Amino acid sequence: MSSTDLLAIHGGIPVRDTYLPYGKQMIDGEDIQTVMNVLQSNYLTTGPSIEAFEEKVAQYVGAKYAVAFSSGTAALHAACFAAGIHTGDEVITTPITFAASANCILYQGGKPVFADIDYNTYNIDPLSIEKLITKNTKAIIPVDFTGQPVDLDKVSDIAKRHNLIVIEDAAHSFGAAYKGRKIGALSDMTMFSFHPVKHITTGEGGIITTNNEEYYRKLAQFRSHGITKDPSHMAKNDEPWYYEMQFLGYNYRMTDIQAALGLSQLNKTEYFLARRRQFASIYNEAFKDIEEIAIPFHLPDCHSSWHLYILRLNLDRLRVGRKEIYQALLQENIGVNVHYIPVYLQPYYQELGYNKSLCPQAEKLYEEIITLPLFPGMNEKDVEDVVKAAQKVVKYYGK
Repeated sequence: MSSTDLLAIHGGIPVRDTYLPYGKQMIDGEDIQTVMNVLQSNYLTTGPSIEAFEEKVAQYVGAKYAVAFSSGTAALHAACFAAGIHTGDEVITTPITFAASANCILYQGGKPVFADIDYNTYNIDPLSIEKLITKNTKAIIPVDFTGQPVDLDKVSDIAKRHNLIVIEDAAHSFGAAYKGRKIGALSDMTMFSFHPVKHITTGEGGIITTNNEEYYRKLAQFRSHGITKDPSHMAKNDEPWYYEMQFLGYNYRMTDIQAALGLSQLNKTEYFLARRRQFASIYNEAFKDIEEIAIPFHLPDCHSSWHLYILRLNLDRLRVGRKEIYQALLQENIGVNVHYIPVYLQPYYQELGYNKSLCPQAEKLYEEIITLPLFPGMNEKDVEDVVKAAQKVVKYYGK
């Protein structure tokens, strides 16, 4: 983009005077005081706040069990372990996701197999999953991209017919619902992330929810070096201090400091979700009749939690590509982003032998999308600025 183009778009005056990030945590006095209380307590880790947080998350999503971890990535790794994934196993997932959704498979020696997406929903295409199943397929890791649940009925049906485990990557969909039921108790295991840009935050952190007691036990033991103190699962129990390391686990424990913040944040979940949905609705209304862009499509009977708002550009109606639109929005002080580069296009995955053009729909979508700011700490003026900036830029570059 030339300096002349920028001057023509902006007239020297951007829509905003200050930069608006695409996402940001919302922390209040209650959150701070809750963390301070833990800092002044006897437990900074492996204490009562962990169990309290797990119980509250499980209750919120309607699951029997929840196991907290130091990050969403650690949680996915633990889920792959609990599912019994090991060398030679294949796990099907989507390329339109953060790298962790596939990396967790590699951690266990498995092979990520990338299914293409449904171009309308941006989520993994169940038809593509079916075509990729082999005798080595062990599990499916669908991702609720942007907060919209995947078509869980179709994914679950495929999994049952082929005896596969479903590990739902719901990093984007805390509080979302599929056909009237909250995400978190509908798959064999479900992972939520509590990174600062997510719906609630623990700083870093993640959790696995499940209704399966065996998975629950394995998850809890895996996050703490593979060690157990449960007499019913030990080979012997001769001494009161005795414990057993029964397999190679990791130190993936969440701290009480993180859990306390999460407990406080949980109290505001519905408020946070309502704000996200309100702002997404304003975006949808503002952009619905603009030929240069497309608004997200959601499956019927699904209630998105709107982690991300993705603007899909109709490049046939624009004189420039996504990069120029992206740069122009930054010049307007709108903190746009792109989610995501298809995982298998990353250099590491290319070195593993994954080819370009593996998932044509995913690669097409990647060239067209820009993430707009969406977080509960925004106000109506922020949302209005985003709308004005997007309309201004696409109108200038429209054919």
